[in-house]
Amino acid sequence: MKKRALVSVSNKQGITEFAKGLIEADFEIISTGGTLRVLQDAHIPAIAVDEITGFPEILDGRVKTLHPFIHSGLLAKRDNKEHQSQLAENKITPIDMVVVNLYPFKQTLQKPDVSKEDIIENIDIGGPTMLRSAAKNYQDVAVIVDPADYQHVLSSLQHGELSIEQKQRLAAKVFRHTADYDALIASYFAGQTGEDFPETYTITYEKNQSLRYGENPHQSAAFYKRSIPEQGSLALAEQLHGKELSYNNIQDANAALEILAEYQEPAAVAVKHMNPCGIGVADSIETAFQRAYDADPISIFGGIVACNQVIDLPTAESLSDIFLEIVIAPGFSDEALERLTVKKNIRLLKLDVANEAKQGHTYTSVNGGMLVQTKDHGRIDIDDLTVATTRKPTDQELEDLLFAWKAVKHVKSNAIVLAKNKRTVGVGAGQMNRIGAANIAIEQAAEQANDAVLASDAFFPMPDTVEAAAKAGITAIIQPGGSKRDQDSIDVCNEYGIAMVYTGMRHFKH
Repeated sequence: MKKRALVSVSNKQGITEFAKGLIEADFEIISTGGTLRVLQDAHIPAIAVDEITGFPEILDGRVKTLHPFIHSGLLAKRDNKEHQSQLAENKITPIDMVVVNLYPFKQTLQKPDVSKEDIIENIDIGGPTMLRSAAKNYQDVAVIVDPADYQHVLSSLQHGELSIEQKQRLAAKVFRHTADYDALIASYFAGQTGEDFPETYTITYEKNQSLRYGENPHQSAAFYKRSIPEQGSLALAEQLHGKELSYNNIQDANAALEILAEYQEPAAVAVKHMNPCGIGVADSIETAFQRAYDADPISIFGGIVACNQVIDLPTAESLSDIFLEIVIAPGFSDEALERLTVKKNIRLLKLDVANEAKQGHTYTSVNGGMLVQTKDHGRIDIDDLTVATTRKPTDQELEDLLFAWKAVKHVKSNAIVLAKNKRTVGVGAGQMNRIGAANIAIEQAAEQANDAVLASDAFFPMPDTVEAAAKAGITAIIQPGGSKRDQDSIDVCNEYGIAMVYTGMRHFKH
């Protein structure tokens, strides 16, 4: 008795060649709709599903395979006599293979100006049901959801049968695929109903690449991307040159891109261990990078640089003088690419970087759970600031204060950033107390701290940070305010003629 395969695919890639192989392996094929027409046009014998069910496709194709003759043929256990007796009694033929892939829900979501009706119509019902039925009964039914598996399935059939191990791997892929599909649909509806934190939270990612190792050589790792990545996501970058990315490269590069999204002017960001070691903004990308480099010419060694403008030859010349792991930019001129690719190992990534910080969520795993929060996309403008001191900041100080505030948001807490003339001059990151972070930033800035401004990611519980700033020659401070002892810091500022403004917003980054 011939084996029976049900073939019904949205993605027709390679299906005629696979179907011919099934015929050669002594399968008969049943099929539906567009797939049936493709097979018939290729002169591949196939039986329409409605000939099997005795029931026509109805409701614009919404109902065609949802029938006991189909699902009984899929779910019946071959070694269960009662199941086999019931099949015989109802004249149902077992189905030995299912080849199904689903309506293109993800691709439909990504279409510009797509209507809600089109989105809903591309939620597959019959396909996932058949896949799950077949995968549940994988011992008896081979189930193929991915065209990439066609060739090895045919190869196994040419040499006999699919092993139980192969069938189990194919079934496992099916359940991952339907889980991904359902997660996208759930995410879409959560967005439609405005539910940021529903009672269950399911997110889905696709494997982008395997990595040589993780944070350390004894850890294994892979890079996954969101099924629908947002603009500026590293997962969308085109690598033009250099060896493959590492786990730490990806972490640092992502941090650089998040910082870069804060600045609309030509900007360059240098990152080391997920903290900015230099940020520069200017009228040209060449000057912006030079400012980022001058901010900390030591820490930038072996770091990552991200720019929001096309890299030209003068900028490439400056970049090539330093050992860098990665350079990310929206593009590279031909001359710049030629100059930079002289270096064998530098990674050059072309990416349309985001021109503003995106809303969304961040995810942090903890043992046995996950923390989910909205992204810190809070922005402060001049009108949002409250002057707390007798002296108001000058226009130049205000410009630098807002520049530094955008930077400190992306520095690990406790965080202090010193800035002058639209570039960072000192960064103190990740300290257990705020004065420790301030001392690091001031020491790094050295004489450049004089006439610089200071940004703090959180308020001052004591005036020690202000006192250190005054001794270093800092002229203006931006901080959230809100400490019970705010007045102590205000008094020190007034004593030294420092202007201090409050944002009313903190930026802890753990």
